[in-house]
Amino acid sequence: MKASIHKLYVGTLVSIVVLVTAYLSYHGFSYYNTSLEERFYHPAHKMLKPSGVMGHGLGIVGTLLILIGVFGYMIRKRNKSLGRVGVLKYWLEFHIFLCTLGPIMVLFHTAFKFGGIVSLSFWSMVAVVASGIIGRFIYNQIPRTIQGRELSLQEIRDNKNEISEKIAEALPDNAKEIEELIRARTKSDDNSIKTTISNLWNSWNEDRIKIGKIKNLLKSKINNSKVRIELIKLLKKEIAIERRIERLKVMQQLFRYWHIAHLPFAIIMLVIMVVHVIVTLSFGYKWIF
Repeated sequence: MKASIHKLYVGTLVSIVVLVTAYLSYHGFSYYNTSLEERFYHPAHKMLKPSGVMGHGLGIVGTLLILIGVFGYMIRKRNKSLGRVGVLKYWLEFHIFLCTLGPIMVLFHTAFKFGGIVSLSFWSMVAVVASGIIGRFIYNQIPRTIQGRELSLQEIRDNKNEISEKIAEALPDNAKEIEELIRARTKSDDNSIKTTISNLWNSWNEDRIKIGKIKNLLKSKINNSKVRIELIKLLKKEIAIERRIERLKVMQQLFRYWHIAHLPFAIIMLVIMVVHVIVTLSFGYKWIF
């Protein structure tokens, strides 16, 4: 998948989530903003209550999206025979999309009324979504191939050296000041998890300021704007790789911890969800069927 098509793909998924959330919020704002005691008299109560046509439907669709997102990605990841069925990275992005849109629909299905054992499932779902966002960030900090395989430290360094050579070739002869600025960076000797996390903002801000200074210097050294833009892209890649090398061991450790924390919440959510569905069917709530 080309970079432009991939951006369109991700942008479409994000737009769907935003539009669905905006529509449901706008359509049901008056009802959801009404107190629980007075909702029975609201004109949209029969439609939007958890057992209503739309409310119940949101619960069913949201649950199906979550199940497809969880088990679809899990099967694709663990079944080697499906290795050719799409790139794992794109499956992960679709998994995140379904497991974001699904919980949003389930949230509106509850009509923002939580209680009993269902509340445990709901807050487990919130924990799963929140930990998923954190997990995605950690996942992005560990360099991988487009197929999702984690790169070795040597492969990462080879990639960085290749980019550094391209930068050296692109820089003009009178750009020693820029070279010094590129190499200058703050590096902490403390590689503990606490220090690494606390330094994330500082390192990001430092790199942002550095790129800004380099852009200004390049304007006086290189007249061709296309060459400058391409050079800045290479510089950003090199800086990002340097930071990822510094944080690699910590992020790998955090990713292992994340798996331990993420899975129990997901299991609790799915088990209680199944119980909720069974109880709902036993009471005769069958939606439009």
